[in-house]
Amino acid sequence: MRRCAECVGRRLAFARARAAVEYDAPVRRIVGAWKERGLRGLAAWAAAVVVETLEPPPGDLLTYVPADPDRRLRRGHHAAEALAHEVARSWGISVEPTLARVRGSPRQRGLSRTERRRNTATAFAAIGPVPAFVVLVDDVYTTGATANAAASALRKAGAREVEIVTFARTIRMR
Repeated sequence: MRRCAECVGRRLAFARARAAVEYDAPVRRIVGAWKERGLRGLAAWAAAVVVETLEPPPGDLLTYVPADPDRRLRRGHHAAEALAHEVARSWGISVEPTLARVRGSPRQRGLSRTERRRNTATAFAAIGPVPAFVVLVDDVYTTGATANAAASALRKAGAREVEIVTFARTIRMR
């Protein structure tokens, strides 16, 4: 299996990351409308694309990357949480909030890979019991910094394996 440029040579807290679509220019516009312009109905559409494209993982639990409280308040919704609930319903997997943001962090947009990793390194902590296998949902996977930090918190709380599922992913191959 080929590894993307973001993953080559890195120790990662998750077993694998899968996405339904590439995060290209048209998808960026869709995600922007969904997250920033309040088109909440796009969560059901994005989940349908995920379910149609990806095989359901053998997970015990589906969870999501928690929102930054200020951004959630400003937007009035959280794309990753909505996506997780829609995907979980289709896959017949339960969804639980097992992560919390323990500190706010600046937006990732515009940061380098190193800055993104530093920005999210200690941003998450697990809450409640965590099963052995967890499927972690986010809307977009760019560099893997958020996914890795969230998966690391889940692993510290007892998850043996974490799989990442996103609607879109930036693709950079070496």
